[in-house]
Amino acid sequence: VKRALDMQAYSNISSQTCLSDVRLSPDGRHIHVIVRQPKSGLMTHDKYQRPHLMQCQKHNDLVLSGNVPVVDVIYIPQSKPEDGASVLGVIFENGRVEFWKFLECRSGWHLLQTVDLCNSPRAKVSSVCMCQNVIIWCEERPPSENSNSVCSNFRFCICKKTIEVNEGGVNLGNVKIALHNNPRYTTVSSGDLVYLLPDMRENSSMGVLKVFLAWSPEHDTFKVHSACSCTLMKSSSKESDFKRLVTDCIGLLATINPPDICGFSPTGCGDLLLLLSTGWVCIMKRDGSLHHIYKLPDNCLSASGTQNSLKIYNEILALTIGRTLFLIDTKCGLELERISLKTEGLLFINTLDSHSPLMLSETGLFVVTQKPKPSPTLSEDSSALLVEAVFEEACKYYQQRSLSSKQLTVEKLKKGGMFQAPISLAAILRDYLQRLMSSLESELRSLILLEDIKTSVVKASDKDLENYCESLVQQEICRLLSGELERENLQYLNSIFHLFPTYSWHAMQAVLHLRCNGEGLLSSKAPAELWKIILSPVQPTANFAHCNGQQKHTTVPVFELLCQSIFKFQPSWLPRFLELAQQQSGGSSKSSWGYSMKESSESLPLYKRALTVLPCKGTHQHLEVELLLCSERPKAIMQALRILIKQGQWEWIAQVAERFCRQSPLLNKEIFIALLCEVSQHRDLDPYLDLLWTLCPEDMTVMSILNIVLKNLPDSMQNSGPFEAHGSQVTIGLLKPLLRKVLQRETKPSQRYADILQSPTVPPLTPPPLSIFHALDHLLYKLLEYFFSVDTTVCHYMLV
Repeated sequence: VKRALDMQAYSNISSQTCLSDVRLSPDGRHIHVIVRQPKSGLMTHDKYQRPHLMQCQKHNDLVLSGNVPVVDVIYIPQSKPEDGASVLGVIFENGRVEFWKFLECRSGWHLLQTVDLCNSPRAKVSSVCMCQNVIIWCEERPPSENSNSVCSNFRFCICKKTIEVNEGGVNLGNVKIALHNNPRYTTVSSGDLVYLLPDMRENSSMGVLKVFLAWSPEHDTFKVHSACSCTLMKSSSKESDFKRLVTDCIGLLATINPPDICGFSPTGCGDLLLLLSTGWVCIMKRDGSLHHIYKLPDNCLSASGTQNSLKIYNEILALTIGRTLFLIDTKCGLELERISLKTEGLLFINTLDSHSPLMLSETGLFVVTQKPKPSPTLSEDSSALLVEAVFEEACKYYQQRSLSSKQLTVEKLKKGGMFQAPISLAAILRDYLQRLMSSLESELRSLILLEDIKTSVVKASDKDLENYCESLVQQEICRLLSGELERENLQYLNSIFHLFPTYSWHAMQAVLHLRCNGEGLLSSKAPAELWKIILSPVQPTANFAHCNGQQKHTTVPVFELLCQSIFKFQPSWLPRFLELAQQQSGGSSKSSWGYSMKESSESLPLYKRALTVLPCKGTHQHLEVELLLCSERPKAIMQALRILIKQGQWEWIAQVAERFCRQSPLLNKEIFIALLCEVSQHRDLDPYLDLLWTLCPEDMTVMSILNIVLKNLPDSMQNSGPFEAHGSQVTIGLLKPLLRKVLQRETKPSQRYADILQSPTVPPLTPPPLSIFHALDHLLYKLLEYFFSVDTTVCHYMLV
C-alpha cells in the first residue's frame, strides 16, 4: 500500500468524520466530505493537475454550510465527452439540487444552477443515485392526519427524472413516480439496474425489511430478492404499488430469516456485492442468483465494528473490515493477502485506473499495488554453487551407505578418489550433471527464491518485514509438504505453525487450494500425493495428546496440525475439512462398520484425530457432534446421539435418526431403543413420535417394546397410585399406534413358510377373521391401559 495523496494538510477532515460520509470523484481528483456536525454542509478537497499555475491565483473551494442537511453528491457525465469534466450535483434533504462544475483554468468550482427535485415543498429526500441519464431518489412524503404508525412506515416513494448536461446548463425532465407506499430505501445504481436496499434504521420488526428490490428504469420492472439462498422471490412488471408488489410474498416472508446486509457495493454491470452478517461476501447477479465468494473468519464482523467497504478490481475483491484489508480472488474464493492497516479505510474505484484498489483513510489516499516478485536466474556463480551442492549431497549419500570410515570429500570425488565406488560415482556425476541440473531446475529455482526471501527478511525494514515473513512461511510449508516428512521436518513444521499461526493459516489455504462454497462445503485442488502426506498415520515418535491443553508443546502429525489451525481461525470449517479428508483417504470410514474393531495409534480413524484439537472442557460440543456424525461410524453416531439427548436437541435428534437408521439395521435398532427409552421418561419427543414409529425395526415385538418402556419408567411413576394423572409421563395411548403396527406385523403369516403353505400336498391354513384381531387388539389395549395405571409390576407379569 503506497500513498497517492497526502491529506495531512487538510486539517478540516477530523477523526470524528465517518468514512461513509466521504465521496470520491470518478477520476479521483476530488474528495467530498459530507459534514453532519456541528453544522451540516459539504467540504471538498481538490488535486490540481497543474499546481504551478495556481500558485499566484486564488482558487474557489467548494465549501457549503447551512441548516439543511446534505443527502449525497452525484456526478453527471457530459452529453459529449469532449465537453470536459463531469458536473457535480449536491442534493439537499429538502429536494434542492445545486449543480457545480470544476474548471481548473478558472480557479476551481463554479455554480451552474439550482433546481428543485420534488414537487411538494414538504417532501424530503432520503437517498439518491444516478442510473444512465436518470436521477433517482427515495422521497419521504409528509404523513396525513389520519395515518397511524404502521402507515407512517410506508410513506415513501421512488421517483425519477431524466437529466441532461449540455453547453446551456442542466436540463431536467418531469417527475415520475416509479413506486409508492414503500418503506425507506437506499438507492444503489449498478449498470442499468437500481437496487432498493432496506434502511436498517427503520423498525427491524417489519417483515418487508427481509427483502429488497431490483428495478430496471428502462423496462420499469421490479424483482423481489432476499439474502437467503432462494433469492428471487417474485418478478413483476408495471406494478407501482409496493403493497401489491409484495402481497404474493407475505407467506414466504414468515418462513425465511435472511441475514442482515452489513455492506454493499455495485459492480457496474448490473450485479451487486453484498457483505452479510453471517460473514459471507456474496454477489447478487442480475438474474436473481446469489453466488457466495468468501467467508470471513468467525466473529470478524462483530470484533471489527460496523465500518467496512468492498469493491471488485479486475476479478480481485478488496474488502476492508475495520483495520484489515482482505484481497480475494473472486474466481475461486482464495484469500490472496491480508494487510493490517494503521487506520480504518474506505475503498474507491478510479475510472482512470480501475485495476488498482484505491483506499482513503484519515491520513491520506492510498493505492494498493503488487510488488513484482524477483524471478530467480541461474547465474554463473549460482550454477557453480549448485554444482558444489550436488557433489556435497553425493558425498553425504555415499558416506551413509559406505562401510569405510574414511571421509569422502568433494575434492576427492571430483578427482576420482581411490576406490572403485567413488570413481564410478564421480563418472556418473560428470556424465549426467547437465541432465541432473535440468531435471532439478524447478526445485533449484524454488530453493534459490527461498534463500533470496530469507536474505530479504534480514535486510527488510519494519514496514516490509510482515510481507516477507508471510511469503517465507508459505514457501517453507510448501517445501516441507512436497516430500516425505521425517521427524525433524515434522518438528520444524510444528514450530512454524506455533510461531506464525496466522501466516500458516493463509499458507495452508494456498497450498491446499481450499475453497468454501455457498452451501458450506469445502473443496480442494491439491494433488493426491499431498493428501497422502497430510493424512499419514500418527507417527510413533510424536508425543500425541488428546487435549488441547496438553498439545501445546508437543509435536503432532500434519493432519492434527491443520485441524488446530482451522479450529483457531475458522471453526465452522472443521467438520467439512474432515469430510474432505475422508473422501481423499478413499471411501471415508464407511468400510469399517464393525463394532468390535480394535484401533491402534496407526489405525486411528480421522474423526478421532480431529476430535483431539477440541478442548476437554466440552465448550464446543456442537463441533464434537458434527465431527462424530461426519465419521458415519456406528459408535460415533451413538456417542453423538447421547450428547444431543443430554442437551435436549430433539429436532436435531430426529434428523440424525431419520438419516442414519436407513444405513444399517443394527444401528437402526440401537437408535430406536435409545429413543424409546427417552419416550418412556418424558414427553419432549411427542412431536416426533410418528417419525420414530416408522423407524421401528422388523425384529421388534410388542413384548420387547413394552419391556423396554417398563424398565425405563421414572421412579415417580412406578410408585404412584392407580389412575393418577401424569401429564409429563408416557401412556399406553401414546404407544398404541406403535403397538398396533407391530401387532399387525406379528400376526401376518411368516414368509419363511410361504412355500410349504402353498404346497398342493398340504392344505392351506384358514386365517382367522379380521374381526378377531381387532377384538384382541382392543382387549389388549384396555387391559394394558388398566394395569399400567394400577401397577406397572402387574403389567409386567401380565406380559410375561
